[in-house]
Amino acid sequence: MSQSPMSPRHPITQWLSKQESLIFSIYAIGAAFSCYFCMYAFRKPYTAIGYGSYETLWGLDYKIALILAQLFGYTLSKFVGIKVISELNPKWRPLALLGFIGVAELSLIGFALTPPEYGPLFMFINGLPLGMIWGLVFGFLEGRKLTEVLGAGLSASYIIASGFVKSAGRGLIDWGIDERWMPATTGALFLIPFLLCVYLLYRLPPPTAEDEALRTKRVPMDSAARWAFLKESAVGLILLTTLYIFLTAYRDFRDNFAAEIWAAIGYQDTPEIFTLSELPIAFVVLVTLALLVKVKDNRRAMMVVHGVMMSGCALIGGSTLLFEWGYLSGAAWMITVGLGAYLAYVPYGSMLFDRLLAALGAAGTAGFMIYVTDAFGYIGSIGINLYKNFGGGDISWRVFFVQLSYFTSLFCTICFIGSMIYFSKKSTSRPERA
Repeated sequence: MSQSPMSPRHPITQWLSKQESLIFSIYAIGAAFSCYFCMYAFRKPYTAIGYGSYETLWGLDYKIALILAQLFGYTLSKFVGIKVISELNPKWRPLALLGFIGVAELSLIGFALTPPEYGPLFMFINGLPLGMIWGLVFGFLEGRKLTEVLGAGLSASYIIASGFVKSAGRGLIDWGIDERWMPATTGALFLIPFLLCVYLLYRLPPPTAEDEALRTKRVPMDSAARWAFLKESAVGLILLTTLYIFLTAYRDFRDNFAAEIWAAIGYQDTPEIFTLSELPIAFVVLVTLALLVKVKDNRRAMMVVHGVMMSGCALIGGSTLLFEWGYLSGAAWMITVGLGAYLAYVPYGSMLFDRLLAALGAAGTAGFMIYVTDAFGYIGSIGINLYKNFGGGDISWRVFFVQLSYFTSLFCTICFIGSMIYFSKKSTSRPERA
């Protein structure tokens, strides 16, 4: 991979440069979706089981200890990524992806080979490289006129992948794989597909002159450029980051403790529910966000994105109320709150900041703000795990998740309204087409 992705000489890159938007989008979405899908095989399989036979560590439930350790590594990675992702030369993305996944798999092997008390250490190491993967993959897609479509396709990967790799992990245990070797074995199954996907991403042509004209040119941001952007839009960015802390905590709690929540509502013996419940969510989110490409004016699109995200928060609260009143079954409730969570969450990592930069007329990279919000967001996830262990240990999984749903819905909706008002005043009308 010595050839720079900026060079058009490779046959695949040349061919893609000549294709219509549909063919290009299918190729780009397929490569990005599959790449990030494979990453989840190195991150989430261990959460499919409860580790109830293990002793607590430092006063923590063993599974919560593992999740917190990985989250600490993942969160630290996001903070480092604020600098690394915003400054990284595109030609180094493939090597970075391969190196990070290699470290993640080695850490899972270490998890399997060492006594249980070392498990959190290896899960911390596992989280460190994986936090960089999203920014590296999205870097191939951002700044294009079809970024909404491409980003929605990429985002659908983690909606489906998390459930799929949990189902795969549980299946491996049913086939006789030891539960400590299950995470490394699951990752190994996805290693070669991951390598292929990285190669396909590497051959994407860079954004065209038309892309740069419509979405502003995406360039690496040094420290001065990052601080200037933060100061210029501080109030709105604080609102978006604050609500993202609680939104990430909610989405991550539903994801990490899906096994416990599903069991609490009567689905403890159906491992396929992890995958089947996420498929309709991914489809609706993908279609909804892909339709945003139809909005040509960047300021209007930014407002529409805010509206979609607020509707997701309302769906969380409304469906929880219907569930408690008996109008929704447990399965319908879990699917509906998942849909609401992802409608509010997904645009952060794909289109919100891409459109925001374009509406403000700012040069830079969306990866910078994606990593700012992500870094602080996972602090919220750490906090909610600590609270459940030490402050809410006596509360059932069902009651705790219901209470969390109400709070997330109300608080995030208020912050979204504030952000919409703020950026509507700061942004200008910047249509995609002349």
